Amino acid sequence: MDANKRQRYEKIAIELTKLVGGKENIQGVAHCATRLRIVLRDNDRADLKAIEDVDLAKGVFVAGDQVQIIFGAGLVNDVYEVFAEHNNMKNMSLSDLKTVANKKMNPLQRIIKALSDVFVDIMPGILAAALLTGLSGVLGNMEIVKGNDTLYGINKLINISSGAIFGFLPLAVAYSACKRFGGRPILGIVMGCIMLSDSLANAYSAAQGTVEVTTLHIFGLGVDLVGFQGGIIVALLMGFVTAKLDLFFEKKVPEVIRLLLSPLLTTLVGALLLFTVIGPVGRGLSSGITNALVWMTQNLGIVGYGIFAGLQQLVVITGLHHIFGAIEAQLLADTGRNFLNPLMSVAIIAQGGAVLGYLVRHRNHTKTRELCIPSFVSVLFGITEPALFGINLRYRFPIIGGCIGGALGGIVVYMTNLAAVGFGTTVLPGIALADPAGNGYRNYVIAHIVAITGGFIMTMILGKFMDKTLVETTEHSEQEKGLMEKKVPEKESFFGYAQGELIAIEEVKDETFANKVLGDGVAVIPSKGKVYAPSDGTVISVFDTKHAVCFRSQYGTEILIHIGVDTVNLQGKYFTAHVKDGDVIKKGQLMIEFDQEQIKKAGYDTVIPMIFTDLPEEKQIEKTKPGKIGTDQTLVTVYKK
Repeated sequence: MDANKRQRYEKIAIELTKLVGGKENIQGVAHCATRLRIVLRDNDRADLKAIEDVDLAKGVFVAGDQVQIIFGAGLVNDVYEVFAEHNNMKNMSLSDLKTVANKKMNPLQRIIKALSDVFVDIMPGILAAALLTGLSGVLGNMEIVKGNDTLYGINKLINISSGAIFGFLPLAVAYSACKRFGGRPILGIVMGCIMLSDSLANAYSAAQGTVEVTTLHIFGLGVDLVGFQGGIIVALLMGFVTAKLDLFFEKKVPEVIRLLLSPLLTTLVGALLLFTVIGPVGRGLSSGITNALVWMTQNLGIVGYGIFAGLQQLVVITGLHHIFGAIEAQLLADTGRNFLNPLMSVAIIAQGGAVLGYLVRHRNHTKTRELCIPSFVSVLFGITEPALFGINLRYRFPIIGGCIGGALGGIVVYMTNLAAVGFGTTVLPGIALADPAGNGYRNYVIAHIVAITGGFIMTMILGKFMDKTLVETTEHSEQEKGLMEKKVPEKESFFGYAQGELIAIEEVKDETFANKVLGDGVAVIPSKGKVYAPSDGTVISVFDTKHAVCFRSQYGTEILIHIGVDTVNLQGKYFTAHVKDGDVIKKGQLMIEFDQEQIKKAGYDTVIPMIFTDLPEEKQIEKTKPGKIGTDQTLVTVYKK
């Protein structure tokens, strides 16, 4: 992570910590593909409205007793790293977080949530397989590919690659499930290997009657030696059972023989349960789910399709939508066609239509454009969290419009008999997965046009009745403004926070500070290793690494004092904090001491920027001329324009 990004994420970490109720209110933190997940002692202390406006945040909601903040794929990893470091929770895993959060969830929520987590871990592999399958299907229909040896060979390799990934998907599921439920992941892989062993009859061949199946008799039970190709539900169950067996034997087996005996017992007992209990139960459950969905489409027909597509995105709000992956995989294994994929895809694009509808109604507002446009782009690639939590759910009527649009798209899916040959990707990339039979590609496009148009039009119509205010504002009421104007002076002074030489912020040898990414300010080249309070106020946050402090003056002006460049890498070495979060302090009070010489010897610049991170638009700063300064000298004056 480069210095520019880190400085920005540090500011986000400080602000989020404050808005969720402080460090003492945080029980755990982790992240998934798009969301920063925080478990709080008291959710009521979190200011969800203010969190929505945090830099880079695309939305916030509470699900499963977690405060979940949408940052998006990739970005969330970096934000998590800095936020977790700031709150001393860097080593907490998603499993650890679930353990904390699960204590606040009912049993059904725990089960469904855990299952969704299993598919988050292996989703990159599923996406790769799905896209390769779609690509192979598209290329395979091209005459130029069929007639060219090289292109044909490349496409054949693509087909083999996608087939291999899907073929070993039960192994991946067993691995991820075992890991999620606290077992050693390698034992999940071992169990997955047993499920797909060449010593067993292939499940597909056995179903077609083209291979002879050997039957064993164990405890009077007939056990058919058939593999579990496509057995996603069985793999989920076995991952869970393997993890629990591993934990049990690790606790019960004496330490002197644990390394040899514990994995042996886990594998042996797990294999027996696989063939005698888990396998038959899992196969029955899988067939039941598939048959129920097929029954819905056969008996409820167009109504069933419309209801599913209309309501599917409401499941995304709970964060439990990944569980559909197991059902889709089972559908493909049992029927060869996946009708859920296009239904979910039209549900997604309909929410994009709702975003466009809201954007048109609020087209004159910059903040709305900044939020809606990137959210819509995410929808095009099958990611709806920014749209759902940033706009549609937040303003209520767009989510309704999107659901209606999704239902309309679902009706088209039914009428055109549209299905997919894979799963894991939707909307624009998802067209590659459409079953080309019966003009599948054309029907895929039509269904999505209907859905996005329906979502757009319904949002526009509903907005006329439900959009109570066209301009969302966080400004104070006129009465509050009057009170503030009486309390806040016309000018506010910030005095020397360190002894040394004052320089312009543009001279700091760091692009983040020099380019004023975090805000305008000044910097001091210190002559002594001490940092003082520049005015009366309150300490918002002292970084755990003690190299920076966020401070709010008595009149509400917020600043960040950052000691050195990249000194976060010292992990608190050579720094001593004399204040803590929430301390009310006086001008000139010592806040941080640092060993200037040792920091320099470690290769770090000790310049100390003071940044005004959240200065209102109606205010500006006036800086003292560069030169030698002391703690009794005014460095910056804040006043109204």
